[in-house]
Amino acid sequence: MPAGSTSGWSALGRGARVLRLFHIVVAVGGSASFLYLWWCAITGRRDGLLVAAIVWLLGEAVALVIGRGNCPLGPLQERLGDPVPLFALVLPPRAAKAAIPVLVVLTVLGLLVVLLAH
Repeated sequence: MPAGSTSGWSALGRGARVLRLFHIVVAVGGSASFLYLWWCAITGRRDGLLVAAIVWLLGEAVALVIGRGNCPLGPLQERLGDPVPLFALVLPPRAAKAAIPVLVVLTVLGLLVVLLAH
């Protein structure tokens, strides 16, 4: 973290910390769902967990529509004093900006593979 940065954990208020933790849980759930979708796409596996993963990913898609292509938690996060988007905490700026569009394309491809493969 750069000197004077407000994105460090200790600089965040209680509400911002709670929201960041919630956001991390959502991101882990989304990552696990994405990986399981592709595991099933590659292996041909079909089960209830795949259905749950797809439902999770569709929920995230709805959130992105609500956020007009961005995570809808961003504005709330900023109001609570956490100005750094979650992807920017773990990725370089260019990769963080590209993360959502790239993940959307890869998720749609994974869904197509799962739906079209028998």
